[in-house]
Amino acid sequence: MEGYSLQAQEEKLVMYCEDVAEDLSVYKVYRDEGYSGRTTRRPGYTEMMAEMDEWDLILVLKMDRIHRNTRNFILMMDELAKRKKEFRSATEELDTTTAMGRFVVTMIQNIAQLESEQIGERTKLGMKEKAETLRNRPGENHTMGFNPPFGYGLEDGILHAVTGELEIVRRIYREFEEGNSLSQISENLNRDGIRTRRGSKWTKDNLSTILHNPIYAGYMRWETVLVRHFAIPAVNPVDYNRVQELAASRARNPARKNAELVPEETSPVRLDIDDFGDVTNN
Repeated sequence: MEGYSLQAQEEKLVMYCEDVAEDLSVYKVYRDEGYSGRTTRRPGYTEMMAEMDEWDLILVLKMDRIHRNTRNFILMMDELAKRKKEFRSATEELDTTTAMGRFVVTMIQNIAQLESEQIGERTKLGMKEKAETLRNRPGENHTMGFNPPFGYGLEDGILHAVTGELEIVRRIYREFEEGNSLSQISENLNRDGIRTRRGSKWTKDNLSTILHNPIYAGYMRWETVLVRHFAIPAVNPVDYNRVQELAASRARNPARKNAELVPEETSPVRLDIDDFGDVTNN
């Protein structure tokens, strides 16, 4: 979306080593497909830095291909200098061995970071506007473009319940209301051989995510905006809010003492947690 594909970048870099910089031979190509340059938590980047003893120079097509964060770039350059390693851009003539060269490099990085942050701000604003104008009706569960959480799926863009998973979600809410801690609930689920969608064991973190996601009470959330959906819920808003208040009362961190509630229906009907088959979209 931003120019050359990964394959095209690799071809140009290899060509640079073969035709332009005759003193370079390729040790390894490190790829980070689908990862943002704003972070260093990228498998390819992590592997590259861990193998620093095996190579002498990092070659990139453009500087913003490796970092979109000035601080991270400076930290990388400092580490390269300590280990007597070099950095080179195939399309930008920059001499990082001089003070002026390093200054220009930093300025380019600042511009790349600014562009990245502005794109992020525009995307965030667009998503918020979409959330505020999204109107759902029964049978038209539009979403804002997201990976559906455990208990839900998407079919032709329509949100729907995954029955077996949603039964597990309801069990999680029930056990929490009965006084079980997140550690106890995870132990119970794992002991019974129940796994997450990815086949992983349950932990306090993924259980906490489920307990605080309003999608299970009939609402999709984008920051402070709640959008009603009409897929089968796991609990009704009253029960969901009770769980939020219960979790807030148990929290040790003062920042988690304020429960985030959802609007309650005027005549809430408690869902029968022992007979999922009778629950409908109506």
